[in-house]
Amino acid sequence: MRILVSGASIAGPVLAYWLVRNGHQVTVVERSPVLRKTGGHAVDLFKPAMDISERMGVLPRIEALATGTTRLAFVREGTRRPIGVDATKLFAAASDRHVEVMRDDLSEIYYDATRADVEYVFGDSIASIGDDGDVTFDSGAPRRFDLVVGADGLHSTVRRLVFGEVAKTFVGAYLAVLSVPRELGVPGAMTGHIGPGRSAAVYGARHLDDARAVFLFRSSELTYHHRDVPRQKELLREAFAGLHPQVDGWLSHLDSGRAFYFDSITQLREDTWSRGRVALVGDAGYCPGPAIGGSTSLAVLGAYVLAGELGAGVDHEAAFARYEHEMRDIVHRSRAFALGVAKTLIPASRLGVWGLTRGAQLLTALPSWLVRPLARLNSRGVRMHDSMRVRDYGVQGAGVPAP
Repeated sequence: MRILVSGASIAGPVLAYWLVRNGHQVTVVERSPVLRKTGGHAVDLFKPAMDISERMGVLPRIEALATGTTRLAFVREGTRRPIGVDATKLFAAASDRHVEVMRDDLSEIYYDATRADVEYVFGDSIASIGDDGDVTFDSGAPRRFDLVVGADGLHSTVRRLVFGEVAKTFVGAYLAVLSVPRELGVPGAMTGHIGPGRSAAVYGARHLDDARAVFLFRSSELTYHHRDVPRQKELLREAFAGLHPQVDGWLSHLDSGRAFYFDSITQLREDTWSRGRVALVGDAGYCPGPAIGGSTSLAVLGAYVLAGELGAGVDHEAAFARYEHEMRDIVHRSRAFALGVAKTLIPASRLGVWGLTRGAQLLTALPSWLVRPLARLNSRGVRMHDSMRVRDYGVQGAGVPAP
């Protein structure tokens, strides 16, 4: 089949990789004129996504570009002494197999794994999708495809065109990421400040020529357009006024033209991710909330499952139904998990801030050999991501054969 995928970030290239191996002809259209380099935040790949990446033959490159964060240090608002945390124990509690990698690096790795076999069209976007597979574009000539898949993120064009407005839940918080000078961050460490309803931190990685400042804050729903960057910067300054002079220093780089990201932490609540010849995958269909719900690993798994269910056959409606059935439980659990994480990571009170930092200290104090066994007792909580099942669809990638 001829399949059009919208979005060349994470889910799109992973989906394209496995579709090609099932014999499909794949075109990926991406609004950005080049592969996106937005200076975004580090993302987590948990065991299921690691296993899929290994089957694709790209895991060594992913691990080589890991951020290498091993230490955390936060200062509670109104205090002076930093609270140190062993990040390796936090990761061990969450997953038996985990890597933290910059989103841009991961996107490029997946793109490079597919560019020889997939047609990529940059600098264009889908304008309309007909019931018969006819697709028009903002710039390119109309074309016909057998299937169209939206892998174009939380603000998906494909979802808007085919599904219209869908149910969403605003989690009550916002995330921002800012590129800052390299000397402000230390490779392997994240340092920051935390107070009721807000936290800010900076970190580096040995292969980056900059550092990243990340901001999380609670708020009622704010009024702005997701492409109105000046308004987003204004809102960020207001949210972090008075937290700490060091945070003010990071925010001083907002007007330096550096890469910047800002968005609400919002969940999509729909449980149907297909209609006719069109399906949604990753954040376009079931975003559990940026930075809190394991959305990157969920997107990798969803892309793999969708391609696997489509297989080499032509009954796309049955394949879409199987895909939705296979993903529904883990999507529901990811949503519930993300709501809990939002409350934990961004405490609303000083007591909550104390509890968060004290809990991290206590985990750090545990002997390493005890961390994983204790965490495994809660597969629907901190170990939820490792509980995702990776089926064997009988299609081999370029890496380690499927078990």
